[in-house]
Amino acid sequence: MTFCLPPGDSLSLDAVYTHDASLPTDHGLLLMNPGKNNRGPEAQAHAKFCLQLGIPVLREIRAPGKSEAGDMVWLDSQTLLIGSGYRTNHGGIEQMRELLTPHGVEVLSAPLPYGLGPSACLHLMSLMSMLDEQTVLMDLPWLAVETVELLRSRGLRLIEIEYKERDTLACNVLSLGGKRLIALAENKETNRKLQDAGFDVRTFAGSELCISGSGGPTCLTRPLLRK
Repeated sequence: MTFCLPPGDSLSLDAVYTHDASLPTDHGLLLMNPGKNNRGPEAQAHAKFCLQLGIPVLREIRAPGKSEAGDMVWLDSQTLLIGSGYRTNHGGIEQMRELLTPHGVEVLSAPLPYGLGPSACLHLMSLMSMLDEQTVLMDLPWLAVETVELLRSRGLRLIEIEYKERDTLACNVLSLGGKRLIALAENKETNRKLQDAGFDVRTFAGSELCISGSGGPTCLTRPLLRK
């Protein structure tokens, strides 16, 4: 089932990237405190909309903690990996840990590179996407050694993007389950790697909606329930 977040006067154009402002858990919705200032109102918009759907709010991350869900990757139902950088800081990660540890969720921190600096939209999910429970698409040279070794220690299959497609968001791929993926048509060689690995890859042209705003297929969605 698909829902559309309604427009609001307090929301900026960035609100189209709905993934970042909230994180659903088995215990309710966690509201983020985005590192990008103009995105602050998005969390309350998510809360209002999700309450109408019967999804309770667990808590919200508060300043000086910063948090954006684009930095958060579920490795499994009890393990959340969070990127530490300009969009999500140490304070935000510590609040996430305090909130989720009592519910049996282990929160791990993954240091992010400087990249193009604080003005760039670099999230952990810019560098890795879970394709299924066993497979990760990744931008290997930009991930920290400890993150790569963590993924390997869990026995995950690692697929590397075609690096010349880094700037066209090759690593930003949305998993629909059942080996089905949505990716950007511009990333032909990475998509071919995914097909060779046994995935059904569906594509759309992303030059305007995604590449120009640095937000790919995962950024455009906020999964509320996965089975």
